[in-house]
Amino acid sequence: MRRYGPAALLLLTGGAVLRITLFGDLYLRYVQAGLRPYLIVSGVALVLLGLVTAVLRHRTPGPHEDVHHGDVHHGDDEGHEGHSHGPAGPRVAWLLTLPALALLLFPPPALGSYSAGREAAQRAAQGVGAFPALPAGNPVELTVAEFSSRAIYDSGRSLKGRTVRLTGFVTHGDDGTWYVTRLVVTCCAADATTGKVEIRDADDDVLPADTWVTVIGTWRPKGRLGSDAAWPPVLDAATVTRVKQPADPYENP
Repeated sequence: MRRYGPAALLLLTGGAVLRITLFGDLYLRYVQAGLRPYLIVSGVALVLLGLVTAVLRHRTPGPHEDVHHGDVHHGDDEGHEGHSHGPAGPRVAWLLTLPALALLLFPPPALGSYSAGREAAQRAAQGVGAFPALPAGNPVELTVAEFSSRAIYDSGRSLKGRTVRLTGFVTHGDDGTWYVTRLVVTCCAADATTGKVEIRDADDDVLPADTWVTVIGTWRPKGRLGSDAAWPPVLDAATVTRVKQPADPYENP
C-alpha cells in the first residue's frame, strides 16, 4: 500500500479541489470567484498526476522484488525494521490526507463574526472627496463596503435622503449595539478585512451572531468626514429581514 501512497495523496487532494469547484460553490468560502478556473485546472492536474504515479508504481518493481524472478528478498530487511520512510516517502506525509479529507467530507464554513471580531477596524487609505452619483430609485442596493466608504469619505453627501439596502451577518458590540457585517476579500479568505455598519432603531429583538439579514434604512451622519469618529457608519433601520447566507459570502474591494 505504501507504494501507492503518493498517488493516493495526489488523487485525494485533486478530488477535494474539484469537489468544491466543479460540484458547487464551496470554493467561494475560501477564494474569489475569479480564481475558479485556476482551481479546476489545478485539481485536474493533480488527479492526472496521481493516476500517472499509480500506473508507474504498478509497473515498477518494489525495492525488495527480484525483477527477473518475481521473488521477494527479506534478508536486507533485518536491519531496517520500523524505518520511517522508503521509496514511497516518509510516513508523516500521510498527515496530508487530513486537510484533504476535511475538505471532502467536512468543508469549513465561511468566516463569520469570530473572524470579524478579532480584527481591528481597517479602512481604505483614501481622502475625503466626491463620489459618483447613486443610481435612481429607492432603496438602492449597496455593499457594506460601498455604504461605509460613502458615509465616511463622501464630501458630496450622496447618501443624504436616500434609502439603502444592505445585506450581511450580525455581529455584536460590547455595549449592546449590533452591526451588519461583511468580510472583504481581495484574493482569498486569508486576507479578509472587516466592514460593518451599526444598526439603530430596529424593532426586532437582538439577533444571534452570524444571522444573515437584509436591512433597509437611511444613513445617520456621524462624526467629521474622514475621521475615526465617523466609523463605523450608522444606518437607521426601517426593516430587518432574515435571509439565507449568499453563495458568495464575501465582498470584493
